[in-house]
Amino acid sequence: MERYLGKKIKNDLINAYGVTVIPANSVLNVEHLELIRKQKINVLDIIFAGEAGQAPSCKEMAYNVVNVSKNLFESFRNSRKVPLADIRKEVVPVVQEISRNSDIFALFSAIQGKDDYTYQHNIGVGVLSTLIGRWLNMSEAELSVLSLAATLHDIGKLKIPTEILDKPGKLSPDEYEIVKKHTILGYEMLKETTGANSHITLTALQHHERNDGRGYPLGLKEEQIDSYSKIVAVADIFHAMSSRRPYHEPVPFHTIVDQMRRGSFGALDPNIVSVFLENIVKRTVGREVVLTDGRIGEIVYLNPHDIETPLVKVDDEYIDLSKLNTLKIKEISIE
Repeated sequence: MERYLGKKIKNDLINAYGVTVIPANSVLNVEHLELIRKQKINVLDIIFAGEAGQAPSCKEMAYNVVNVSKNLFESFRNSRKVPLADIRKEVVPVVQEISRNSDIFALFSAIQGKDDYTYQHNIGVGVLSTLIGRWLNMSEAELSVLSLAATLHDIGKLKIPTEILDKPGKLSPDEYEIVKKHTILGYEMLKETTGANSHITLTALQHHERNDGRGYPLGLKEEQIDSYSKIVAVADIFHAMSSRRPYHEPVPFHTIVDQMRRGSFGALDPNIVSVFLENIVKRTVGREVVLTDGRIGEIVYLNPHDIETPLVKVDDEYIDLSKLNTLKIKEISIE
């Protein structure tokens, strides 16, 4: 925590009750740090004012582009036109730039949905989908379409009542049926939009379809589902599970990996899931992790037969997670 001493914050720091604890442009001192601890403010959420000439951080870019996209999406309510050209020009280049961050765990933190979830989710899924596309060796032209399709995947929710979208508790069966309509609504909106090709329109329609036919709205299977929709489906699930929502905390890392891995054999495209998870997990070597028993260690070696159960060093002890079914990785440090 002390490494933040002397740094200037760009925005107000607000506690869980919406009260400003430390005003924007403050230079953090010892008292500020103690206040941050007492108010349980996550330092990873703080955006620091950059020095002159310094490139904006991944987190700052994400914060800014979420606001840009929010304004653009909200403009639809007045014009009734999808601002496709503006999103392509103002949002997609930033989404692609964020996805190039070599530290993917810092990237995950920067795009994690917290407060303004709906718009953070659009950007988060755009970034993650672009990242997956690169790992799948898609061309730059394909990536541009994928980034745009992913950023627009939930656009149909603009026609869903906000009181349902922002409901702090579990949706009723009737409310859930209303939310599910966002796929068809988004498809219809984009189908009427100049410049939206089939990948873009189908991603809005199909990102909740599943390989086993149990998705919605049409219950499509495997080859019936557009390839871009399959990528966005993986990004959509990962971002939703790893984000804080009004009704649940972020899901532990090991649970996300385990559930996505198990789901990949039925619901999600197994090749996309495999490429995504393997690229994430192989970047954990050398990372500090928190185990499910609360101990802190460092990943020192990946098990070649199961890279999700690595060798972890805790103090002077080496723990092989492949031999301990009850012990898993709960969190991965982004430091």
